[in-house]
Amino acid sequence: MTDFTMQKDADGVAVITWDVKSKSMNVMTRDSMAELNGLIDEVLADDSIKGAVITSGKDSFAGGMDLNVLATIREESGDNPAAGLFEFTMNGHKALRKIERAGMDPKTNKGGKPIAAALPGTALGIGLEVPLACHRIFAADNPKAKIGLPEIMVGIFPGAGGTTRLVRKLGAMAASPLLLEGKLNDPKKAMAAGVIDEVVPADELLAKAKEWVLSEPKIVKPWDEKGYKMPGGTPYHPAGFMTFVGASAMVNGKTQGVYPAAKALLSAVYEGALVPFDTALQIEARYFTNILMNPSSSAMIRSLFINKEALEKGANRPAVDDQKVSKVGIIGAGMMGAGIALVSARAGIEVVLIDAKQEAADKGKSYTADYMDKGIARKKATPEQKEAMLGLINATTDYDALKGCDLIVEAVFEDVGVKAEVTKNVQAQTDCVFATNTSTLPITELAKAAKDPSKFIGIHFFSPVDKMMLVEIIKGKETGDVAVAKALDYVRQIKKTPIVVNDERFFYANRCIIPYINEGIRMVKEGVEPALIENAAKLVGMPLGPLQLTDETSIDLGVKIAKATKAAMGDAYDDAQDEVLFWMFDEGRLGRKSNAGFYAYDDKGKRQGLWEGLADKYPVADEQPDLVTVQHRLLFAQVLEAVRALEEGVLEDIREGDVGAILGWGFAPWSGGPFSWLDIIGTPYAAERCDQLTEQFGDRFKTPDLLSEMADKTQTFYGRFGPQAKSAA
Repeated sequence: MTDFTMQKDADGVAVITWDVKSKSMNVMTRDSMAELNGLIDEVLADDSIKGAVITSGKDSFAGGMDLNVLATIREESGDNPAAGLFEFTMNGHKALRKIERAGMDPKTNKGGKPIAAALPGTALGIGLEVPLACHRIFAADNPKAKIGLPEIMVGIFPGAGGTTRLVRKLGAMAASPLLLEGKLNDPKKAMAAGVIDEVVPADELLAKAKEWVLSEPKIVKPWDEKGYKMPGGTPYHPAGFMTFVGASAMVNGKTQGVYPAAKALLSAVYEGALVPFDTALQIEARYFTNILMNPSSSAMIRSLFINKEALEKGANRPAVDDQKVSKVGIIGAGMMGAGIALVSARAGIEVVLIDAKQEAADKGKSYTADYMDKGIARKKATPEQKEAMLGLINATTDYDALKGCDLIVEAVFEDVGVKAEVTKNVQAQTDCVFATNTSTLPITELAKAAKDPSKFIGIHFFSPVDKMMLVEIIKGKETGDVAVAKALDYVRQIKKTPIVVNDERFFYANRCIIPYINEGIRMVKEGVEPALIENAAKLVGMPLGPLQLTDETSIDLGVKIAKATKAAMGDAYDDAQDEVLFWMFDEGRLGRKSNAGFYAYDDKGKRQGLWEGLADKYPVADEQPDLVTVQHRLLFAQVLEAVRALEEGVLEDIREGDVGAILGWGFAPWSGGPFSWLDIIGTPYAAERCDQLTEQFGDRFKTPDLLSEMADKTQTFYGRFGPQAKSAA
């Protein structure tokens, strides 16, 4: 079965249609690129063909390259994977350059056959790089379509000529948000940005493209003509020089130097701008190969593309019937409940939003109204869509309204007694699957209030619900397969990424993030410069330093968790950080919400820098630790808990551990997650470093038995547990 087919019409226009039958969206493989290349050869060799249109047999054009291909090429290349990857990349360049030159005379630029791209919908990655090699890009007027080059988001950059062509077409400054931020646009905005050439009604797409092909258009690209000047200037042009200085500062400011793809992309753009086009493609290919050989790139692709997609498609879903949710009951209309109602209605699910008072229920519903109003103001939504969404939400105090629900999500106050009462009230009306939204309370304990514990499950949403992609699903000891499948299918409906974990204190995400926060606070008490702590975290890829994160989540919440943990663990609880936390609480410095925490804030809540009063209570020591030591304390505090979670069976799949860490609390995305990071540094070194940290700072860094065993055998986590990873317990 072929991915590309070609038909020639009576006017002499060949229509090349991309349609991967086995997938909902077209993706490029080695075989499909070879097919396209062969069809272009036919177009150029057949005198009866005047030109061609490349389009799609689907509603979208293409979703990009099948990134599994890159891993396959690396494996097939044996001892010299870089050579194999470079050859593969250059073959792609040659194929697209053939489209671009289209048979023109290399000296005079005369002749050649016009080739247009007709995009019915979304065109991403190589799905845009192929059109960029064509002579004119037509796109259907489809506001839902996304057009762009998002490769930077998974640790690589556009390596099929997209980097070189876009910069030469738009200039480095205009191309930077598309390349360095992976910005996606709808067709009209893509045309305004200069990425595509024409937006036409969907039913006229192919006709308009053919009409252009037959118009005997000029097809030589500007960069293939004599006297071409790059928009905005090259690096040695006065204007261009400032552009590249600014771009370098922006990249380093945003990435802190830990994302190699961004730096490689900028290098490819800078060096490529100084040489002829074909040489620039070679430079792009070399930097692209360099990034593909970087373990960070492989880890990011695996976690943020392959593993994430697998989890979203139900990689660990129990084999039970479809559990799609049509009507969900949400108990508690506070910040979390209101957010859950919003994402449910957004997915077209009927919602019953219940609170003790009608005023509170109405306020929860108004969260969706406000969200839609913002969308309308940005022209992302219409008043009609707002009314439709609000029409799906029934805000009420009446538990009778829950009849007919096939899922309940309880999102009330974090108190076992309160949740137990709500559970009984709900189950007087319905016996469907009951999910409790909690970040700390044991699911097995909460399930005691349920009639049937097999239908009771935990669903931990992250705040704010409408923005955070991760949902942590927690199985109690008696939770059944139907409840797990129901939770997974619901999370898929609301377009979130699920991980499934077993019931244990703090589950997975909080279990790992709390030690990170605590380690930062411990260092304050020890006299480590707070700015060193915060910047060390950011320089190793954490989105927020532990002190800022404490401010954001609130210091009083930290105090509450500390007290509850101490009560549960007794003498086993390590309270070294509590002195600082409790003192801040007593001082009324509760974090951002009180405009006072580890940071100082102005009247409008804007952060003004670290609070100077902190040093009065905890003076900065004369001798400071080195940067790497601080970074390792912060990273190992997290990854060792991840290993223990796997060791104890809380995690059943390391893919969920990596994806959950990145999406849940932003664990150094460049690393691919905690297990990927341990694979990058190697288990023998990780175990050795644990021994050193334990000797210096205490038993919390003690090497887990699983890690010690793997270090002795020089094993990797993905080598041992792999795609089908199961519990190490």
